[in-house]
Amino acid sequence: MALYKLLINGKSYQTEAEADTPLLWVLRDHLGLYGTKYGCGIAQCGACTVHLNGEATRSCMLPVSAVGASKVTTIEGLSKNGDHPVQKAWDAVDVAQCGYCQAGQIMTAAALLKRKPNPTDAEIEATMSGNLCRCGTYHRIKEAVKVAAKTK
Repeated sequence: MALYKLLINGKSYQTEAEADTPLLWVLRDHLGLYGTKYGCGIAQCGACTVHLNGEATRSCMLPVSAVGASKVTTIEGLSKNGDHPVQKAWDAVDVAQCGYCQAGQIMTAAALLKRKPNPTDAEIEATMSGNLCRCGTYHRIKEAVKVAAKTK
């Protein structure tokens, strides 16, 4: 066990964990940040996506020991009142059905729009195709990303 000092959603946290403990489990089990979801455990579905220094990162495979001084943003820290342009677009387009993948989808979309404010359809599809949606709302996800790009 080691003591880790983490900067998450602009706040400092300390927690003890084994070096190979995935960041996902530190967020959920140690810090009570439940918005980031467990989907597959092998970084293939995207449900566990967080931002690491602004980049979309799969937290289920990222050992806490690799986080260091990086800034971590979870869905809870994306916006104070759920009013990030992507979150607002998600509501406007009525993307969510079961909602399980939505935090990861939103975090991936937000990172895309930060990197590329006006992505093409192909860029949206290429980026978002790495996130799986059990309900198949891919058309609405793409539409919401386009809406968010227009409102930024």
